[in-house]
Amino acid sequence: MTEQNPQGESSCAVDLPISAETQTPPEEMETKAIASESEPIEPSAEPEATAPSGFSGFGFSDALLETLATKGYDEPSPIQRAAFPELMLGRDLVGQAQTGTGKTAAFALPLLERLQEGQRKPQALVLAPTRELAMQVADSFKAYAAGHPHLRVLAVYGGSDFRSQINALRRGVDVVVGTPGRVMDHMRQGTLDTSELRSLVLDEADEMLRMGFIDDVEWILEQLPEERQVVLFSATMPPEIRRLSKRYLNDPAEVTIQTKDREGKRIRQRSITVPMSHKLEALRRVLDACGSEGVIIFARTKAITLTVSETLEACGHQVAVLNGDVPQNQRERTVERLRSGSVDILVATDVAARGLDVDRIGMVINYDMPFDSEAYVHRIGRTGRAGRSGEAVLFVTPRERRFISNMERATGQPIEPMEIPGNAAINQGRLDRLRSRLSDAARNSRDSEEETALLQELIQRIGTELEMPAEQLALAALSLAIGPAPFLCQGDEEWIQQAAAGGRRRERDRDRGDGRRRGERPSRPPEDTMQRYRVEVGHRDRVKPGNLVGAIAGETGLQGRSIGRIQIFDHHSLVDLPKGMPEDVFNNLRSLRVMNRELQISQAS
Repeated sequence: MTEQNPQGESSCAVDLPISAETQTPPEEMETKAIASESEPIEPSAEPEATAPSGFSGFGFSDALLETLATKGYDEPSPIQRAAFPELMLGRDLVGQAQTGTGKTAAFALPLLERLQEGQRKPQALVLAPTRELAMQVADSFKAYAAGHPHLRVLAVYGGSDFRSQINALRRGVDVVVGTPGRVMDHMRQGTLDTSELRSLVLDEADEMLRMGFIDDVEWILEQLPEERQVVLFSATMPPEIRRLSKRYLNDPAEVTIQTKDREGKRIRQRSITVPMSHKLEALRRVLDACGSEGVIIFARTKAITLTVSETLEACGHQVAVLNGDVPQNQRERTVERLRSGSVDILVATDVAARGLDVDRIGMVINYDMPFDSEAYVHRIGRTGRAGRSGEAVLFVTPRERRFISNMERATGQPIEPMEIPGNAAINQGRLDRLRSRLSDAARNSRDSEEETALLQELIQRIGTELEMPAEQLALAALSLAIGPAPFLCQGDEEWIQQAAAGGRRRERDRDRGDGRRRGERPSRPPEDTMQRYRVEVGHRDRVKPGNLVGAIAGETGLQGRSIGRIQIFDHHSLVDLPKGMPEDVFNNLRSLRVMNRELQISQAS
């Protein structure tokens, strides 16, 4: 079982400032509690001089307090201080907080305390957007319920054995944590009885919106008993989430966590401008110069994850892939290998990596620009965990540089420009890592004294036979550890400046339409990250670019700026969309109507 920390879920993750654009207006809710790291909300409206400290002032049972004390949890986080009193009273609640503020414990502890013994049907249901997050939340419930051995917690998600989940539900479960799709499956088959459900939690509601689960969530809400407590947590509050809270929550309290600047600045954010043709080489150089003990590289599509991982493996890196094609049991093994250190680099897509919680991640690399700023916030939140510092590097093509300001507004921090590392930076990085490994080995002796004695005897014997001093033997051992490949990078690095300048020239040439015939401007090909589609609406239908952008953005969840060039002709139009569009999204676009005509979208030749 993974031990969870109520101060920050399974670890203390980075707290990024919430953009003013995503704050819920005061008029949205009647009750609003705003908490900050520097101004925690007290559990009592009129605290006494001898007010109880820690978790003892919220009405928790002795068994739960003992469990928390045993695990070393002393003080609740701000979101917990604000949420505990409301949830213990059974109120509905809307919480806006980033990953790492302790929101899992904020809803888990009160829900556990309000469960009734002796019931076989589920009393609490938690919906999470991904399998990984569902497992993480279920582990948190199990950890906090250590003093309540009668409580039973079950995680249900796709990719795991359906029959074993049915058997567990038949035996009786108090808390179910699951993904919307698998929860719906059980409800439709009658294996998940929600007739006695007392509480529902929507965890990371904005992610469920982004991933297209909101319709499923609403279906589940409509099947539940009218008298139930609903708790909604979300990092941001887009209009759809506000609408959901107004429709399904009853007079909810609202808790908004505003984190201090110094906490958000635990992650250093930088960007590298590089043409598409040089991204792989630039990535290799960044890893050589700046790579830490654990790295996650985010790519836009499954195909790109495979290309990147194969390239890095050829360079000698220990790499694993996490995308939608990886089966669930292998996904779990991959995450465990990353956590244990047998894999140093994980190349993943957004959906596959959602809910990842690994303390040793020191760097996140956005190999592809994310679709929107919210995805960027979730990506870089994988580093800087457990109070550590972290680094985030964003690769952008010259055309994508204009989007950097959106990412800066989302995080409230500047994204520093970064040059592609040259040979000197790579060599210094290699020396630093070698020195660190050597220092660790010198400080930490081997577990077996017998092996240590044999190694010492071997060194003495070789030194005597070769009449070689200890320094020369140490140099030979280092050379053996490094291997036969050259240690220092001495390759050509002129391309770094040429690539940056050449990329800017190519973008300008493309914008001017170089190569066109006199009197005619041919259609420019789409960017490397985009795919061109044909839709069967045009000037005859009086369609405007804004009509297409609004309709496509509403159906796919893309932000308008992620949609590329639009060309409107008499009977059809051409639209550039990001590559890797999921098949179900593409199928939904086929029947989407604009100006009362179906798009009938197809890939342009």
